[in-house]
Amino acid sequence: MACVAAGGVDPGGLGDDGGAVITRRARVRRVLWWVLLANVSVIVAKLWIGLRSGSIAVLGDAAHSGVDAINNVVGLLAVRLAAAPPDDQHPYGHGKFETLAAFAVAAFLSITCFELLEGAIGRLVSGGTPPRVEPIMFAVLGGAMIVNLAVAGAESRYARLLDSEVLEADARHTAADVLVTAAVLGGLVLVHLGLGAADAILAILVAGVIAYSGVQILRRTIPVLVDERALEAERIRTVAVQTPGVLEASQIRSRGRRSAAFAELTIHVDPGESVVSGHEIADEVEKRLEEHVGFSRVVVHVEPAAPGPGGEV
Repeated sequence: MACVAAGGVDPGGLGDDGGAVITRRARVRRVLWWVLLANVSVIVAKLWIGLRSGSIAVLGDAAHSGVDAINNVVGLLAVRLAAAPPDDQHPYGHGKFETLAAFAVAAFLSITCFELLEGAIGRLVSGGTPPRVEPIMFAVLGGAMIVNLAVAGAESRYARLLDSEVLEADARHTAADVLVTAAVLGGLVLVHLGLGAADAILAILVAGVIAYSGVQILRRTIPVLVDERALEAERIRTVAVQTPGVLEASQIRSRGRRSAAFAELTIHVDPGESVVSGHEIADEVEKRLEEHVGFSRVVVHVEPAAPGPGGEV
Protein backbone atom coordinates (compact mmCIF):
# COMPACT_ATOMS: atom_id res chain seq x y z
CA MET A 1 0.00 0.00 0.00
CA ALA A 2 1.43 3.38 -0.94
CA CYS A 3 -1.20 6.05 -0.85
CA VAL A 4 -0.49 9.72 -0.22
CA ALA A 5 -2.73 12.17 1.60
CA ALA A 6 -2.05 15.87 1.23
CA GLY A 7 -4.00 18.77 2.50
CA GLY A 8 -4.13 21.77 4.80
CA VAL A 9 -6.06 24.94 5.13
CA ASP A 10 -7.92 26.21 2.11
CA PRO A 11 -5.12 27.85 0.04
CA GLY A 12 -7.25 30.85 -0.70
CA GLY A 13 -8.11 31.32 2.95
CA LEU A 14 -11.76 30.57 2.23
CA GLY A 15 -14.06 27.95 3.60
CA ASP A 16 -17.35 27.98 5.36
CA ASP A 17 -16.31 31.23 7.01
CA GLY A 18 -14.59 32.68 3.93
CA GLY A 19 -16.50 35.94 4.20
CA ALA A 20 -15.33 36.42 7.78
CA VAL A 21 -11.71 35.82 6.73
CA ILE A 22 -11.96 38.44 3.98
CA THR A 23 -13.58 40.94 6.38
CA ARG A 24 -10.82 40.34 8.94
CA ARG A 25 -8.07 40.95 6.37
CA ALA A 26 -9.82 44.10 5.19
CA ARG A 27 -9.97 45.42 8.76
CA VAL A 28 -6.30 44.62 9.35
CA ARG A 29 -5.38 46.49 6.16
CA ARG A 30 -7.52 49.45 7.22
CA VAL A 31 -5.77 49.64 10.59
CA LEU A 32 -2.34 49.44 8.92
CA TRP A 33 -3.22 52.26 6.53
CA TRP A 34 -4.23 54.55 9.41
CA VAL A 35 -1.09 53.62 11.34
CA LEU A 36 1.04 54.32 8.26
CA LEU A 37 -0.46 57.80 7.92
CA ALA A 38 0.22 58.49 11.61
CA ASN A 39 3.81 57.27 11.30
CA VAL A 40 4.46 59.43 8.24
CA SER A 41 3.27 62.52 10.13
CA VAL A 42 5.59 61.64 13.03
CA ILE A 43 8.53 61.13 10.66
CA VAL A 44 7.96 64.53 9.01
CA ALA A 45 7.82 66.23 12.41
CA LYS A 46 11.01 64.56 13.63
CA LEU A 47 12.88 65.29 10.40
CA TRP A 48 11.89 68.94 10.65
CA ILE A 49 13.14 69.13 14.23
CA GLY A 50 16.33 67.22 13.43
CA LEU A 51 17.24 69.37 10.43
CA ARG A 52 16.28 72.59 12.21
CA SER A 53 18.38 71.81 15.30
CA GLY A 54 21.16 69.77 13.74
CA SER A 55 20.55 67.02 16.32
CA ILE A 56 21.97 63.65 15.27
CA ALA A 57 19.88 61.91 17.94
CA VAL A 58 16.63 63.40 16.61
CA LEU A 59 17.53 62.43 13.03
CA GLY A 60 18.26 58.91 14.30
CA ASP A 61 14.88 58.86 16.01
CA ALA A 62 13.29 59.91 12.71
CA ALA A 63 15.06 57.01 11.00
CA HIS A 64 13.76 54.65 13.68
CA SER A 65 10.25 55.95 13.04
CA GLY A 66 10.90 55.40 9.34
CA VAL A 67 11.34 51.72 10.10
CA ASP A 68 7.85 51.77 11.64
CA ALA A 69 6.48 53.09 8.36
CA ILE A 70 8.38 50.47 6.36
CA ASN A 71 7.00 47.80 8.68
CA ASN A 72 3.50 49.08 7.91
CA VAL A 73 4.16 48.73 4.19
CA VAL A 74 5.56 45.24 4.75
CA GLY A 75 2.47 44.40 6.78
CA LEU A 76 0.15 45.64 4.04
CA LEU A 77 2.09 43.62 1.49
CA ALA A 78 2.02 40.54 3.72
CA VAL A 79 -1.73 40.72 4.28
CA ARG A 80 -2.31 41.15 0.55
CA LEU A 81 -0.02 38.28 -0.42
CA ALA A 82 -1.52 36.06 2.26
CA ALA A 83 -4.77 36.13 0.30
CA ALA A 84 -3.07 34.75 -2.82
CA PRO A 85 -3.37 30.98 -3.16
CA PRO A 86 -0.42 28.79 -4.21
CA ASP A 87 0.08 28.63 -7.97
CA ASP A 88 2.22 26.76 -10.49
CA GLN A 89 5.23 29.00 -9.86
CA HIS A 90 4.76 29.18 -6.08
CA PRO A 91 3.33 25.80 -5.00
CA TYR A 92 4.18 26.54 -1.34
CA GLY A 93 2.45 29.92 -1.39
CA HIS A 94 3.84 33.45 -1.25
CA GLY A 95 4.88 33.74 2.39
CA LYS A 96 8.58 34.27 1.65
CA PHE A 97 7.86 37.56 -0.07
CA GLU A 98 7.04 38.93 3.36
CA THR A 99 10.26 37.44 4.71
CA LEU A 100 12.31 39.01 1.92
CA ALA A 101 10.70 42.39 2.57
CA ALA A 102 11.57 42.12 6.27
CA PHE A 103 15.14 41.21 5.31
CA ALA A 104 15.29 44.39 3.21
CA VAL A 105 14.19 46.37 6.29
CA ALA A 106 17.16 44.90 8.19
CA ALA A 107 19.50 46.05 5.42
CA PHE A 108 18.05 49.56 5.65
CA LEU A 109 18.55 49.52 9.41
CA SER A 110 22.21 48.57 9.08
CA ILE A 111 22.87 51.55 6.79
CA THR A 112 21.03 53.88 9.17
CA CYS A 113 22.96 52.54 12.13
CA PHE A 114 26.31 53.07 10.37
CA GLU A 115 25.46 56.65 9.37
CA LEU A 116 24.38 57.48 12.93
CA LEU A 117 27.53 56.07 14.47
CA GLU A 118 29.74 57.83 11.95
CA GLY A 119 28.10 61.20 12.60
CA ALA A 120 28.04 60.80 16.39
CA ILE A 121 31.66 59.64 16.70
CA GLY A 122 32.77 62.38 14.32
CA ARG A 123 31.08 65.01 16.46
CA LEU A 124 32.57 63.63 19.68
CA VAL A 125 36.09 63.55 18.18
CA SER A 126 35.97 66.93 16.46
CA GLY A 127 33.89 68.63 19.14
CA GLY A 128 31.44 69.98 16.58
CA THR A 129 28.71 72.51 17.23
CA PRO A 130 26.02 71.14 19.55
CA PRO A 131 22.42 71.21 18.32
CA ARG A 132 20.34 74.34 18.72
CA VAL A 133 17.49 73.72 21.14
CA GLU A 134 14.24 75.69 20.97
CA PRO A 135 11.06 75.29 23.05
CA ILE A 136 9.02 74.31 19.98
CA MET A 137 11.17 71.21 19.59
CA PHE A 138 10.02 69.84 22.93
CA ALA A 139 6.40 70.51 21.97
CA VAL A 140 6.71 68.75 18.60
CA LEU A 141 8.56 65.72 19.98
CA GLY A 142 6.12 65.53 22.88
CA GLY A 143 3.26 65.53 20.38
CA ALA A 144 4.99 62.76 18.41
CA MET A 145 5.22 60.68 21.58
CA ILE A 146 1.51 61.12 22.23
CA VAL A 147 0.70 60.03 18.67
CA ASN A 148 2.92 56.95 18.99
CA LEU A 149 1.37 56.03 22.34
CA ALA A 150 -2.10 56.26 20.81
CA VAL A 151 -1.00 54.19 17.80
CA ALA A 152 0.60 51.49 19.96
CA GLY A 153 -2.48 51.26 22.16
CA ALA A 154 -4.89 51.09 19.23
CA GLU A 155 -2.79 48.48 17.41
CA SER A 156 -2.58 46.31 20.52
CA ARG A 157 -6.35 46.48 20.95
CA TYR A 158 -7.04 45.59 17.31
CA ALA A 159 -4.35 42.88 17.37
CA ARG A 160 -6.31 41.12 20.12
CA LEU A 161 -9.65 41.79 18.46
CA LEU A 162 -8.56 40.53 15.02
CA ASP A 163 -6.00 37.97 16.26
CA SER A 164 -3.37 39.59 14.02
CA GLU A 165 0.33 38.80 14.44
CA VAL A 166 1.23 41.65 12.06
CA LEU A 167 -0.53 44.25 14.19
CA GLU A 168 0.85 42.80 17.42
CA ALA A 169 4.46 42.94 16.18
CA ASP A 170 4.05 46.47 14.82
CA ALA A 171 2.50 47.63 18.10
CA ARG A 172 5.57 46.41 19.99
CA HIS A 173 7.88 48.25 17.59
CA THR A 174 5.87 51.47 17.93
CA ALA A 175 6.01 51.18 21.73
CA ALA A 176 9.82 50.92 21.48
CA ASP A 177 9.79 54.08 19.35
CA VAL A 178 8.08 55.90 22.24
CA LEU A 179 10.98 55.00 24.52
CA VAL A 180 13.54 56.19 21.96
CA THR A 181 11.75 59.53 21.58
CA ALA A 182 11.62 59.93 25.36
CA ALA A 183 15.38 59.35 25.53
CA VAL A 184 15.96 61.90 22.76
CA LEU A 185 13.88 64.44 24.65
CA GLY A 186 16.01 63.82 27.71
CA GLY A 187 19.15 64.37 25.62
CA LEU A 188 17.85 67.69 24.33
CA VAL A 189 17.20 68.75 27.91
CA LEU A 190 20.83 67.96 28.74
CA VAL A 191 22.02 69.92 25.70
CA HIS A 192 19.87 72.85 26.78
CA LEU A 193 21.58 72.67 30.20
CA GLY A 194 24.98 72.98 28.55
CA LEU A 195 26.00 69.33 28.01
CA GLY A 196 26.61 69.57 24.26
CA ALA A 197 28.09 66.06 23.97
CA ALA A 198 24.83 64.53 25.23
CA ASP A 199 23.33 64.61 21.73
CA ALA A 200 26.16 62.60 20.17
CA ILE A 201 26.23 60.12 23.05
CA LEU A 202 22.47 59.65 22.81
CA ALA A 203 22.77 59.16 19.04
CA ILE A 204 25.09 56.22 19.72
CA LEU A 205 22.49 54.77 22.11
CA VAL A 206 19.76 55.21 19.46
CA ALA A 207 22.04 53.46 16.96
CA GLY A 208 22.27 50.59 19.44
CA VAL A 209 18.46 50.35 19.60
CA ILE A 210 18.26 50.34 15.80
CA ALA A 211 20.97 47.66 15.58
CA TYR A 212 19.04 45.53 18.09
CA SER A 213 15.89 45.86 15.96
CA GLY A 214 17.85 44.75 12.91
CA VAL A 215 19.29 41.73 14.70
CA GLN A 216 15.81 40.69 15.85
CA ILE A 217 14.56 40.89 12.26
CA LEU A 218 17.49 38.78 11.03
CA ARG A 219 16.83 36.18 13.73
CA ARG A 220 13.29 35.78 12.38
CA THR A 221 14.02 35.95 8.64
CA ILE A 222 17.23 33.98 8.07
CA PRO A 223 15.88 30.65 9.44
CA VAL A 224 12.88 30.95 7.10
CA LEU A 225 15.00 31.85 4.07
CA VAL A 226 17.35 28.87 4.60
CA ASP A 227 14.45 26.50 5.32
CA GLU A 228 15.36 25.77 8.91
CA ARG A 229 12.97 23.29 10.52
CA ALA A 230 9.81 24.90 11.81
CA LEU A 231 9.39 22.42 14.65
CA GLU A 232 11.34 19.58 16.27
CA ALA A 233 10.76 16.30 14.44
CA GLU A 234 10.15 14.47 17.72
CA ARG A 235 7.16 16.66 18.56
CA ILE A 236 5.64 16.00 15.15
CA ARG A 237 6.29 12.27 15.53
CA THR A 238 4.63 12.25 18.96
CA VAL A 239 1.42 13.77 17.59
CA ALA A 240 1.45 11.36 14.64
CA VAL A 241 1.96 8.12 16.59
CA GLN A 242 -0.78 9.08 19.05
CA THR A 243 -3.24 8.87 16.15
CA PRO A 244 -5.17 5.57 16.13
CA GLY A 245 -3.86 3.29 13.40
CA VAL A 246 -0.37 4.82 13.22
CA LEU A 247 2.38 2.41 14.28
CA GLU A 248 5.36 4.63 13.52
CA ALA A 249 6.33 7.90 11.81
CA SER A 250 9.51 8.66 9.89
CA GLN A 251 11.10 10.97 7.29
CA ILE A 252 9.73 13.98 9.16
CA ARG A 253 10.44 17.40 7.69
CA SER A 254 9.09 20.90 8.32
CA ARG A 255 9.81 24.39 7.05
CA GLY A 256 8.47 27.93 6.99
CA ARG A 257 7.32 30.52 9.51
CA ARG A 258 5.54 29.19 12.56
CA SER A 259 2.37 31.04 11.51
CA ALA A 260 2.49 29.49 8.00
CA ALA A 261 4.58 26.34 8.26
CA PHE A 262 4.57 23.17 6.17
CA ALA A 263 5.22 19.61 7.29
CA GLU A 264 5.82 16.34 5.47
CA LEU A 265 6.13 12.90 7.01
CA THR A 266 5.63 9.19 6.38
CA ILE A 267 3.38 7.13 8.64
CA HIS A 268 3.55 3.36 8.90
CA VAL A 269 0.30 1.43 9.33
CA ASP A 270 -0.76 -2.20 9.54
CA PRO A 271 -0.30 -3.86 6.10
CA GLY A 272 -3.85 -5.14 6.43
CA GLU A 273 -5.28 -1.62 6.19
CA SER A 274 -7.07 -0.84 2.96
CA VAL A 275 -6.21 2.12 0.78
CA VAL A 276 -9.33 3.89 2.01
CA SER A 277 -8.65 3.29 5.70
CA GLY A 278 -5.00 4.27 5.25
CA HIS A 279 -6.11 7.51 3.65
CA GLU A 280 -8.50 8.19 6.53
CA ILE A 281 -5.69 7.64 9.06
CA ALA A 282 -3.48 10.05 7.13
CA ASP A 283 -6.28 12.62 7.10
CA GLU A 284 -6.56 12.35 10.88
CA VAL A 285 -2.79 12.84 11.32
CA GLU A 286 -2.98 15.86 9.07
CA LYS A 287 -5.92 17.29 11.03
CA ARG A 288 -4.19 16.82 14.39
CA LEU A 289 -0.97 18.47 13.23
CA GLU A 290 -2.93 21.45 11.93
CA GLU A 291 -5.13 21.86 15.01
CA HIS A 292 -2.70 20.98 17.81
CA VAL A 293 0.62 22.11 16.35
CA GLY A 294 -0.46 24.89 14.01
CA PHE A 295 0.82 23.84 10.58
CA SER A 296 -0.78 25.47 7.56
CA ARG A 297 -0.33 22.45 5.33
CA VAL A 298 0.65 18.86 5.98
CA VAL A 299 1.55 16.11 3.49
CA VAL A 300 1.32 12.56 4.85
CA HIS A 301 2.72 9.55 3.00
CA VAL A 302 1.36 6.16 4.02
CA GLU A 303 3.45 3.00 3.99
CA PRO A 304 2.86 -0.51 5.41
CA ALA A 305 4.80 -1.22 8.58
CA ALA A 306 7.66 -3.69 8.22
CA PRO A 307 7.01 -7.10 9.86
CA GLY A 308 8.85 -7.84 13.10
CA PRO A 309 11.38 -10.68 13.66
CA GLY A 310 8.64 -13.24 14.25
CA GLY A 311 6.60 -12.14 11.29
CA GLU A 312 4.54 -9.84 13.48
CA VAL A 313 3.82 -6.28 12.57
